[in-house]
Amino acid sequence: MIDLPDGSRLSFGGEEFVFVELTEHMSLSGALRIQAITDALTELGVDGIVDVCPSNASYMVRIDPDRCDPRSLHEPLVDLHRRFADTTDVVLSTEILEVPIFYDDPWTTETAMRFRDRHQSSGENDLEYITRVNGFGSIDEFITAHCGNPFIVTFMCFVPGNAESMQLVPDAMQIQAPKYVRPRTDTPERALGHGGAFATIYPARGAGGYQLIGRAATPVFDLSRRLPDFADDPVLAKAGMIVKYRRIDHDEYDAIRDEVDGGTYRYRRAPVEFALAEFFADPLSHNASLLTELAHA
Repeated sequence: MIDLPDGSRLSFGGEEFVFVELTEHMSLSGALRIQAITDALTELGVDGIVDVCPSNASYMVRIDPDRCDPRSLHEPLVDLHRRFADTTDVVLSTEILEVPIFYDDPWTTETAMRFRDRHQSSGENDLEYITRVNGFGSIDEFITAHCGNPFIVTFMCFVPGNAESMQLVPDAMQIQAPKYVRPRTDTPERALGHGGAFATIYPARGAGGYQLIGRAATPVFDLSRRLPDFADDPVLAKAGMIVKYRRIDHDEYDAIRDEVDGGTYRYRRAPVEFALAEFFADPLSHNASLLTELAHA
């Protein structure tokens, strides 16, 4: 293990992986700094780097040992960590994407109620629980807060299409919720979950431990690439992408599902410049400017 000048810890996984841990805790500012470092590392175009994987408090670099000695990355990583010690001058060229969500839907509610023996609260569903522990006066108030400001993808998880994201709000406004005491053995496809400070959409049916609060009308993974937005990649989200959840009702959910089934649905999306200095100076105003770009898409 090697200590970098900013206190980060660099270690090697054989000849194929380089792992860098920046902190032992997760924060929005830390995740944005990791995004700046990993974006810049990708732009260097180092021969032999196969993949760069940012996370919430760390990142991993996969290399081809026949083309690159992992020890040769030490110096450029030191330079990047020094360059982005202060991220206030960083501008991320990214994209904002709208995802329609049926909050308080019947499918995730039914699933959640089947697993109350694995939950912190046996007398509430997940949406009622997360509303209460975050101090909101009503479910509607919670939903308004959850979909009112966008999220940024900070970590592509363990299943294709599964992307953890943190809401772009000041720390005092961050929605927090513990995961289930024991994971569920079932979660509906496209369920929207929230665990810790992170929201994610489950790309496929399976196990899970996040609090279930709604269901997306649209997929986040499309291996068949039937929909136009998946023509180049079966995975919708990318690290650094900004996601805006839009609240819909049951009728609109059904209408969108018809478009998805017919292969005609198009996501509303727009390229944006996310300036960290502007965001940290006035997060909600900067969010408003991002949403303006989305509205014009």
